[in-house]
Amino acid sequence: MTGEAEGRARQSAKSAEQIEDELPQPEVARIRRKVHSAGRDGRVRSKTIAPKRLTREEKRLAETMVYPVDVVRPETRNECMSMARPCPFVSCSHHLYLDVNPESGAIKLNFPHLEVWEMAETCSLDVADRGGITLEEVGAILNLTRERIRQVEVRGLTKIKLHTGDELGLPPDRG
Repeated sequence: MTGEAEGRARQSAKSAEQIEDELPQPEVARIRRKVHSAGRDGRVRSKTIAPKRLTREEKRLAETMVYPVDVVRPETRNECMSMARPCPFVSCSHHLYLDVNPESGAIKLNFPHLEVWEMAETCSLDVADRGGITLEEVGAILNLTRERIRQVEVRGLTKIKLHTGDELGLPPDRG
């Protein structure tokens, strides 16, 4: 092999290692490859990672992950509010990037086509602090349709009524 050919081989091996380091975790990478283009409404559907679909190696990697000791995670809303946005703490229950089903352990990527730093909004508490917004705006923030947001709203109001004894204080047409 000539010196020039060896140099190209080393360079291509090095670039393959660099590319591998920059790739997201294996299951997320597979999901991103499968993401189809946006539908009629311009939305890319969320994707779910079921625990039983993970390989043994992915499960082993998850068990060996250690939270970095040099990263200070906010403990109160006041500490959180003063931090830079987008919020990097996707494991926070208020983060909009992913949801974890407590019963099955399934992870739902709400925005599989985006990285965290590409999201317009990352914290549901920031959205709530701004005040009332329309169903369309909530749908865009949560990557859901307006109709699905309306269904969730009705279901939530019904649950509140059951627990408060119908004392919501809302006009009759909102129930």
